[in-house]
Amino acid sequence: MSALRGSCVAMIDNLKVCRYSAVDREAWDAFVAASKNGTFLFHRAFMEYHADRFQDHSLMVWNADQLVAVLPANLDGSRCVTHGGLTYGGLITGARMSAELALKIFDMIVEYGRGQGWSEIYYKPVPHIYHRQPAEEDLYALFRHDARLVRSDVSATISLQDRLSFSKGKKDGLRKARKAGLVCRESQDWAACWTLLTQVLSDRHAVKPVHALEEITQLAADFPNQIRLFGAYHLNRMIAAMVVFDCGPTVHVQYIASSDAGRQNGGVDLIVKHLLDEVFMDRRWFDFGISTTEQGRSLNTGLAQQKEMFGARTTVYQQFSLPLQDVRSI
Repeated sequence: MSALRGSCVAMIDNLKVCRYSAVDREAWDAFVAASKNGTFLFHRAFMEYHADRFQDHSLMVWNADQLVAVLPANLDGSRCVTHGGLTYGGLITGARMSAELALKIFDMIVEYGRGQGWSEIYYKPVPHIYHRQPAEEDLYALFRHDARLVRSDVSATISLQDRLSFSKGKKDGLRKARKAGLVCRESQDWAACWTLLTQVLSDRHAVKPVHALEEITQLAADFPNQIRLFGAYHLNRMIAAMVVFDCGPTVHVQYIASSDAGRQNGGVDLIVKHLLDEVFMDRRWFDFGISTTEQGRSLNTGLAQQKEMFGARTTVYQQFSLPLQDVRSI
C-alpha cells in the first residue's frame, strides 16, 4: 500500500496518520473528488503549481487500508498551515465521517505535530458553502482543543435557489449594457483578460494578480471544466471580464476586471446576470469572495456594497490558531 511507504504514526486503534508523498497522488485525488467537502483546489495538480513556494507537509489518515481523511498542509518555519497557498483548507473527509472519528483524528494530528516539533497548527477550514454534505466536525474538534479564532473575513454570497433581486443601480447597469450592444460569452483569451486585469489592479491598488498569466493559463488547461473565463464584449473587444472557479455546489469569483468603458456600460453587471440566469442557475451558491483586508479587521464597505447590490449576503471565512505546546489531550 502506497501510504505505508511514507512517514506514518499509528496512534488510535487501526487509525494511522501518514505524510503525503508523490506515490499517493492517485489515492489523494480520488479521495478529494469523492469527499463531502473537497474542491478541485485540493487536487495535487492545483496545489503543486506553486510547489516551489511552499514546503508541503500534507497528511493522510488511514483506517486500516481505507483512506478516511486528508489534510492539505505546508510548513512555515515551525508552523503547520492548512494551506498557505489556498484560501481555505482544513480536514477533507468522506461522507461517513462522524464527530467521534473527527475528534480521534484531531488527537492524532496534534500528537503527530508535537512529534514533528511543530509550534502551531494554523487552520483554515473549508467554508460551509463549499460542502456537499455538512462537514463541520473539524470546527467542533477545534473548539475541544481550545483553538483560537484569529481571523474572520467577510465574503458575499448569492443563494442561487432563493435569489434576492438586483438593486436599482445594477438594473440600470444592465440597461446600459444592452443599450450599448454588449455581448457576454465564455472565452479562452486569457491574455486579453490578464492585460485588462493587470492594468486595473495596478491603477487602483498598485498590486498584481495572484496568478501570473502563465500560471492561470496552465491551470485552466489542467482544469478546463472548473476554471472558466467570461467576458463582456463591445465590437468584439473585451471590456470586462470575470474568472470563476467552479467548485461544484458553489461557484467562486476569483477575478473581476473592467475597463472604463466596461464600468460606464455595465459590463460586469451583464456578466453576473448571464452567469446567474444561464450558466450556473442549478447550483446552490455564487460566492464573490472576501471584501476584507488587514487580517479581516478592515471591511472595504464600498466593495462589499457592490456585491450586495447583486443580492449577495455575508458568508464568513474563518482561520484558527492551535498552539501545540498548550494543547491538552481531549
